[in-house]
Amino acid sequence: MFPHLSEIDMTTRHYSVESLKRLAEALFEAAGLAGDRARIVADVLVAGDMVGQRTHGMALCPLYLDEIEKGSMARRGEPATVRDSGATFVWDGNYLPGPWLVSKAFEQAAGRIARHGVVSAVIRRSHHIACLMTLLRQATDRGLVMILASSDPAFGYIAPYGGKEPMFTPNPIAIGYPGTEAPVWIDVSTSITTVSMLRQKIAAGESFAHPWLMDAEGRPTGDPRVIDAGGTLLPLGGREYGHKGFGLSLAIEMLTMGLGGFGRLDSEKRWGASVFLQLVDPDAFAGRDAFLRQMDFLAGRCHANAPIDPANPVRLPGELAQRRMREAERLGIEVAPKVREALASAAAKYGVALPEPW
Repeated sequence: MFPHLSEIDMTTRHYSVESLKRLAEALFEAAGLAGDRARIVADVLVAGDMVGQRTHGMALCPLYLDEIEKGSMARRGEPATVRDSGATFVWDGNYLPGPWLVSKAFEQAAGRIARHGVVSAVIRRSHHIACLMTLLRQATDRGLVMILASSDPAFGYIAPYGGKEPMFTPNPIAIGYPGTEAPVWIDVSTSITTVSMLRQKIAAGESFAHPWLMDAEGRPTGDPRVIDAGGTLLPLGGREYGHKGFGLSLAIEMLTMGLGGFGRLDSEKRWGASVFLQLVDPDAFAGRDAFLRQMDFLAGRCHANAPIDPANPVRLPGELAQRRMREAERLGIEVAPKVREALASAAAKYGVALPEPW
């Protein structure tokens, strides 16, 4: 039932979506998360793998379990309301699980959207919120627009443009909107690459194919190890046009930390997030039909644009992720050996049975 780690076959295996959800939920419940929180966090992590964001999928499960054990991710409790004006609200998340907090804030905002048309929320002192793209689905499934952004006031990996000292996190922002055929899901970071990919490269002893970092002296490099010697990730635009990523970083920290009233000025040094979430109802503007007519036309023009490579026509953000999700339901999810090993260790520790691979 609980194989010794030396008995784990160190090859990539496929698992069904539902079996991984049950595994993650059981692990989080065993660690002390209440049922709905365990289920929601499990769903979001597995969805990260489904869309192809492996660093933000089940690979996070053992890390989250460690955070729960240390008390850095709260097992129970509710967010505290800092301010609520109806169309806007601010919560103190008390370091509760990030995917659960975002889902709870979405439901709160969705319940007010018919009255206000636009509802905005900020969550300060959330824990990590995993893959932003997967959180867009709950809005686009209801025909709503969502803007979601996150920053971590406790850490820094990116220097402001022109500087060489780490200050910002990659500060992802995601935007989702509905379409007649399929929704569009945009998910980008304000750095060229992510911290998770950086750590993955370091663990594998690999370098990036391009100079996406700077060393402590401000020299571009592809060596991820410079991050542990005062180096930084380069912002979007790189050395030449990094003012673009720098500007986006400032904007996201304004939305998350500034509007939330909690940030780098007074941050606790623990893994967490400041979150901005905004829901927009197209019916509150020119109307849903007008919105879809415009955005469907734009999508059609993008798809019809002459491709550089005929074998790779233009696709909209989210199309590949949605195709991968369908494939994952049909073919299962690949779980890499190191992730399987970490999950096996957690399962043995908590007395949870590992699922059988497909």
